Amino acid sequence: MKGTYQYGDGSQYKGEWSEEGQREGYGIMKFTDGSQYYGMFKAGLCEGPGVMVFSDNSRYEGEFQHGKFHGRGVFMRCDGMKFEGEFQNGKISGLGLVTFSDGSHGLPRNEGYFNGNQMIRREKCPELIHTALRSAETARNLKA
Repeated sequence: MKGTYQYGDGSQYKGEWSEEGQREGYGIMKFTDGSQYYGMFKAGLCEGPGVMVFSDNSRYEGEFQHGKFHGRGVFMRCDGMKFEGEFQNGKISGLGLVTFSDGSHGLPRNEGYFNGNQMIRREKCPELIHTALRSAETARNLKA
């Protein structure tokens, strides 16, 4: 079933609901700070492909698990810097590539294994980057 609900704090959900009254399936969640999520929900949380646009216009497009960035995707900061790769539990974790706002990747190239904002080791990972870009595209193309 589909419907809209306005929460007490001013946030709003519009989308599909489970029989138990939880967000389930495709939906759009608008937060009071101006942030917005659109994508899939399971048991009330962001789960599967989705897009989170923050109030500063930074955005994440990709896979979610238990309400957090998890899996493969692309995070773009409002200043144009981006990370394409793997995320775990809401943080950069795994293989990926950093692109700076000028379009460069740094010298030497910032591609490899990351933990948070720190590169642990350099490693070429073109197939993983391609998969992250496909995950972001899938999330962007979701429709109700």
